[in-house]
Amino acid sequence: MRHRLRSIIPDRLRRRSQRQYLIARAFNRRGALRAIADRTAQIRTPDILAFVTLRNERVRLPRFLDHHRRLGIDHFLIVDNDSDDGSGDYLAQQPDVSLWWTGASYKRSRFGMDWINRLLWKYGCDHWCLTVDPDEFLIYPHCDTRPLPALTDWLDASGRRSFPAMLLDMYPRGNIEDQPYAEGDDPFAIASWFDPANYTIRKNDFFGNLWIQGGPRTRTFFASDPLSGPALNKIPLVKWDRRYAYVSSTHMLLPRHLNLVYDEDGGERASGCLLHAKFLSTFADKSAEELDRRQHYANSKEYQAYHAGLRRGTNLWCSESRQYRDWRQLEDLGLISRGHWA
Repeated sequence: MRHRLRSIIPDRLRRRSQRQYLIARAFNRRGALRAIADRTAQIRTPDILAFVTLRNERVRLPRFLDHHRRLGIDHFLIVDNDSDDGSGDYLAQQPDVSLWWTGASYKRSRFGMDWINRLLWKYGCDHWCLTVDPDEFLIYPHCDTRPLPALTDWLDASGRRSFPAMLLDMYPRGNIEDQPYAEGDDPFAIASWFDPANYTIRKNDFFGNLWIQGGPRTRTFFASDPLSGPALNKIPLVKWDRRYAYVSSTHMLLPRHLNLVYDEDGGERASGCLLHAKFLSTFADKSAEELDRRQHYANSKEYQAYHAGLRRGTNLWCSESRQYRDWRQLEDLGLISRGHWA
């Protein structure tokens, strides 16, 4: 028992210290953000908020905003990391968007999470907050008939403060470059296919979260080293508190209990998916830009793999691919779950 206590207490202290450090770090970087359109006075007590960091995503924004507005997002708080494609001008005109600009290093801000943690600390407390990228589209059980407030009311009643969503890479049949994507298009009318299996799950004992890898990116770009493939586990929806902080993207948070979004006793808890609209005809140009900037994790190792793969052609479809229909299909495949939310 004494040995066990010696092993547990230091981990708790380490996590507490790391959480305090992340909160302080985010607070100290508040000067990097310049308000362009601050409409946060419009935020009401029951509002569900979305937090986003982006750069040069103008072509995606109309569909992204429309999808999440229809789900029930009331206000978007967005950091524009020095876009030069008109993203900032477009967002500044949206009545439900508060916009900040920064020219600071994405990499040195822990890949934007310092900025997001800062905005969550200041504006997110006591709100359900959805933190996503502009190519991520949240779906969950009953999302076609029940808006987000129905889900968050149920989560509140169940005593849950966090909700997981696996990142599901979507792609077209055939070469990505052969099907042009234009502003206003439905990305999933083009990228309508996904991998139904081919996923691995491990538990991170220190943070308590599950680590999910696999799918088309791993089998195409990281086949020789699957453990280097991108993580697909996300916890994007959280009832925020000023004591909370994201550690690594939305893969995990502190305190640790927010990461325990699964049942280890054979049952299931409700979960969703983030449909990932990365693999459209814009992918090659975006990858080249990000590889040149080298502002991503591990010296942009992921984008280096994409660049090497793009030279061989970009067809992610295979004989095992499935065409997306709805959330029920994903539930049948075990990729999302209703849990007790019948």
